[in-house]
Formats: sequence, structure tokens, C-alpha cells
Amino acid sequence: MALSGIQIYKFLPKTNCKECGVPTCLAFAMALAGGKAELAKCPYISDEGKAALSEASTPPIRALAIGAGDSQVKLGGETVLFRHEKTFVNKTGLAMLLTDEMDNAEIDARLARFGELQYDRIGLTLKGDLFAVKSLSGDKDKFLGLINKAKDVAGAEFVLMADSVDLLKADAEALAGRKPLLYAATADNVDEMGALAKETGCPLAVKADGLDNVAALTEKLVGMDVKDLVIDTGSREIKQAFSDQIAFRRGPLLKKYKPWGYPTIAFPCEMTDDPIKEALYAGTFIAKYAGILVLSNFYGETLFPLLLQRLNIYTDPQRPMVTEPMVYEIGAVTDDSPMLVTCNFALSYFIVSGEIEASRIPARLLVVDTEGLSVLTAWAAGKFAGDLIGMAVKKAGIPDQFKNRKIIIPGVSAIISGELEEELGTDWEVLIGPREAANITPFLKEMSN
Repeated sequence: MALSGIQIYKFLPKTNCKECGVPTCLAFAMALAGGKAELAKCPYISDEGKAALSEASTPPIRALAIGAGDSQVKLGGETVLFRHEKTFVNKTGLAMLLTDEMDNAEIDARLARFGELQYDRIGLTLKGDLFAVKSLSGDKDKFLGLINKAKDVAGAEFVLMADSVDLLKADAEALAGRKPLLYAATADNVDEMGALAKETGCPLAVKADGLDNVAALTEKLVGMDVKDLVIDTGSREIKQAFSDQIAFRRGPLLKKYKPWGYPTIAFPCEMTDDPIKEALYAGTFIAKYAGILVLSNFYGETLFPLLLQRLNIYTDPQRPMVTEPMVYEIGAVTDDSPMLVTCNFALSYFIVSGEIEASRIPARLLVVDTEGLSVLTAWAAGKFAGDLIGMAVKKAGIPDQFKNRKIIIPGVSAIISGELEEELGTDWEVLIGPREAANITPFLKEMSN
């Protein structure tokens, strides 16, 4: 952003009305400067202020959306080169390739796999985002048939790929209201594709060989008032494609070069026939800096690592990853199953729950809200204390639901056992668990004997 928070503050109304969601105009100015707020949220800014700040409040890489509703895929809006500087904003969209020359059995298998390969992690559902539907036959009916078959899959948006503008127009009409990405405007068809994008309101991909040629196309389209663009540099060799991705991030951010200020799309599926190598290329582009990746297919063994990588990169580094505070049942629990306690720091939850699963002893795991702090840090900060754990037990309704009155706390927090016993009452027994999570499995097995 070109202006500092203090410079932005000079243009704000200074009413401290709080209607923007922050307590003061100065705080709002700082949020604007950091790219964490939108100028439109200030209800009292003057027209002169809007004019002065509109340019400064626009991200150097244009933000746009593909699709509509809950499955909408948002791209761009980035303001930093490295996530430790602040955070990355809109995560890379992962697309599965479909072509109109695949047989029905293959298409059905892919549509089913798209829905099946979903993973729950720390309260989030990790999954693919889009279908990249490509016409190889040039047959309008086959292409439309494929679109109509795929559009009922829940949670999927679309990249429509065809050489014919007429084909793309027919398919965009079949997905009316879904705002698919139209692929792609080239030097040969830029006028027709620009007119189609403007008519349908759909975002448009731009494809050209070389960075200067891309800039020429984006400038021409902006002149046609087509601004929701996604860039494909045309490279299908990993070294050059990687270099292009970096150039299209550094140019807008460091040089304020607007013709490159758009999210990108990359095609690992066209760079190799090896699924493992394709996944490695995709991982490279998630880190640097693709907006959309088109994969030849989704496989659990490669998709899940990519989803985890994306989750880690696109999580705000200033906020710890947390798990929802609640009681988790692990295994076929009964009234006599033991209950362990841990914090809501995501890594602690996964380690502890994993050890409980490994023990094959059904158990309940009470996750206490420690604001994302680990057990030892939370205890030192007074957020993993006996009274707070006792309150969490009662809030979860545990005394009314379960006969078992044994609760196991981490060994590193043994000092809170007396306080917890006082909070819960005499009918509860507080047990001291192991200091290290790695010892939970033998601890539970010994308890069950």
C-alpha cells in the first residue's frame, strides 16, 4: 500500500464512530495500511477522501472471485511477498481436469472422487475447489453435456477451457450466475474474448508467451473495461514457469507494475505425466505464488499433502492454529471410558488424539480453550488452570452425561490437580498423566489392565 496509516488517517472523518468495526479512526487507518480492512467500511468518509484513498487501498494484485455462494473461489488481493511479513490472503484454488473426450465411466469416477476426497482438520474441511473442463473435441453438445453433468457436484466451481469463443459462450450460459473462469484470451481472439467476459460478467484468463506479451493483453482488456483477469504465462517447463510466478508477484508489489497485477493460473498437469512429479510441481506453485493449479486428477496420496501445505501457508502466522474447545470421542467410548484434558493448540490436539488412537483404548478428550497456547505456555499464562478446566467440564455437561469420574491432566501441569479437585468436587478423581504425549499410549494401556 502506497500510504502509511498516519497518511491515511488525515483523510478519515475522525469521528471514532466504531461503525467500521474498530474502535477508532486511527485504528481503522492502520488496518487499511496493512491491507486488513476495506475503505468501503467507513460510512462517513468524504468523496474527496475516497478519491484520495481509493488507489492506496487497492491491493497491488487485483482481487476477484470465481463462482458464487459458499464454494466461491477468491483469488488475488495479495500485498506481501512472504507470509511472515503479514499473511497471504486468498489460498490457491486446486482444480481437477475434465475433458469431453473422457468416457462416461472415467468422468463419473472423477466426479465421485472430487466429492469423496475431503478431510476434516481443526474444524476446517480441506478439499479441492474447481473443475477445469476442457473441450478437446470441439463438439458443442459433448462439452455442454459434460458441464451439465459436473455442475451438480457440491462445492465445485469451474474453469471453462475451449478454443472456440462460441463454445465458451454456450457453457457460460449453462452456468449462468456461477461466474466460471473463461480460458483463455490470446493475441488472436482478445477482442472476442474481452467482449464475452464483459457480456457474461465472468472473469477471464489471459494467455501469452512471455511477460511483455501478457502485459500487452492485460492493458488492452483493461481498456475494454475487462478487469477481472487471471494470467497464464504459457510456460509449461517448471523452471520458467516458476520464474514467471515470482515475476508476477514481485512486479506489482515492488515495482507497482499494474499490467502484471493479477492472480495467475498454472498447469502442472501439462508439465509431466508422472503423478508424483506433478504433485511436487503443484507444491512449488502453492508456495510461489499460483492463484489456481490445474491437476490431471485428484489422488488422496497427493491431494492431502497439497491441502495441508496450502493450509499451513495460508494460515495467518500471527494467529495460532486452534481446535474447537469441546469433548472429542475417540473410539467406541462407553460410560467407563477415561477422559483426558489438553489445550486447543491444534498441534497439541493432533498429537494427543493420535496417541489415544494408537493405544486403541476408547477415550474422551476434553479440549480447553487456551487461546491457542500450548499446555505449558497456557499454564504459565494462567489459561490452563484448575478452575478453568473445571468450568469447561461443567460447561460441556460432562457430570450429567458420563458415569466415569476420572479425569487425566498432563503431567507438566500436575500442580493444578488440587485446584481442579476442589473445583469438581469429591466424587471426581484427578489423575496425573505422562509429561510427554509419546507416553500416553502405554499409560492408557496400563490403566485398562
